[in-house]
Amino acid sequence: MPNAKPQQPFFHGSNNVLHVEQIALPNIAERFGTPCYVYSRAVITENWRAFSEQLPAPHKVCYAVKANSNLAVLQVLADLGAGFDVVSGGEIARVIRAGGKAADIVFSGVAKSDAEIRYALELGIGQFNVESDAELERISAIATAMQHTARISFRVNPDVDAKTHPYIATGLEDNKFGIPMQEALATYQRAATLPGIEIVGADCHIGSQLTEIEPFLAALERMLALVDSLTEVGIHLHHIDMGGGLGVTYTDEEPPQVASYIQAMLKRMADYPHLSLYLEPGRAIVANAGVLLTKVEYLKFNGHKHFIMVDAGMNDLLRPSLYQAHHDIVNVVASNAPEVHGDVVGPVCETGDFLGQNRTMRVAAGDLLAVKSAGAYGFTMSSNYNTRPRPPEIMVAGDQAFLIRARETLEDVWRGESLIPASEG
Repeated sequence: MPNAKPQQPFFHGSNNVLHVEQIALPNIAERFGTPCYVYSRAVITENWRAFSEQLPAPHKVCYAVKANSNLAVLQVLADLGAGFDVVSGGEIARVIRAGGKAADIVFSGVAKSDAEIRYALELGIGQFNVESDAELERISAIATAMQHTARISFRVNPDVDAKTHPYIATGLEDNKFGIPMQEALATYQRAATLPGIEIVGADCHIGSQLTEIEPFLAALERMLALVDSLTEVGIHLHHIDMGGGLGVTYTDEEPPQVASYIQAMLKRMADYPHLSLYLEPGRAIVANAGVLLTKVEYLKFNGHKHFIMVDAGMNDLLRPSLYQAHHDIVNVVASNAPEVHGDVVGPVCETGDFLGQNRTMRVAAGDLLAVKSAGAYGFTMSSNYNTRPRPPEIMVAGDQAFLIRARETLEDVWRGESLIPASEG
């Protein structure tokens, strides 16, 4: 069931209590405390298979690690045979630690350091997605000095409007990502002359949370035109990487089904049987596989507006404040409390600290709430702002709940900091 709604099939109500797989969420909160992130292994597995079954080898699906980089999440995907799209040396190390294979890693990102490039070459990663002439020169120099060959694919900016939030649109000329399409041919020709470089593909990524197929197909058209131009000058590619970006259902969005999205691109590529299709889904794999549990501390009415004050804040889930993103928020246990219409806010000392605005729910102090669709860009974007320890992460598999990241302690928060010697004045 690709693109399943957040509550189905593994997040469901039973006897007026929200469950994840076979475990009631209040039991999770009692055992691990709040706030906490809870993921369903079954949802991750089902979402992954929706992609992998449509793209057998030599096509390739590479999970975008930045969406949720917990080692156990990566382990589940590595066991399923996933490739991985990474954007830092740290993410490479996570993939290896979780059991992923270096050869299945695609290294993206606009500002790769010397150390990261060397590390990737030493491990023998699958390829670099190169984003600038300067990066190309650096990779060539380092690979040559190491007597290695770097397999590369250029990330090309097709200047296609993804029709999404401007902060997560990445394929326009004003964005920092990629090489402009009008410069791509010359850049490829330059790469073909450099030592230590093997050209293997072309890559683009136009944005995230897309709910229409048309922008993907428009970008694909421009990429195939580039393939034709490259072929004419004797540069032959093995694959096109169309990135990620397929949207999910947060509220009432209706993104394309995974099969429809993939088959539309494969149909357009029918005249290019020598090209494999690579995709890099992240959100579509994990977003609706997770919830953030949080407890209501207080209800407040200031004479003008109601506030539902909870123990999770913008440091735990930044998306609502950063992207004005909407997450459904529900009472985990059906309540007969009076109905409240107001904002769900946290304890962080910022006006922008909210998890939801203008929500109507039956709620009372002490209730347990679930912030849905929190499996992607939740914990990975969390921080210790206001000296708040980050929450634990739990993976549920059937009737078992595994602690896959412990709640931070205050000692964890300031580990690495040091006092200076006391003043003698």
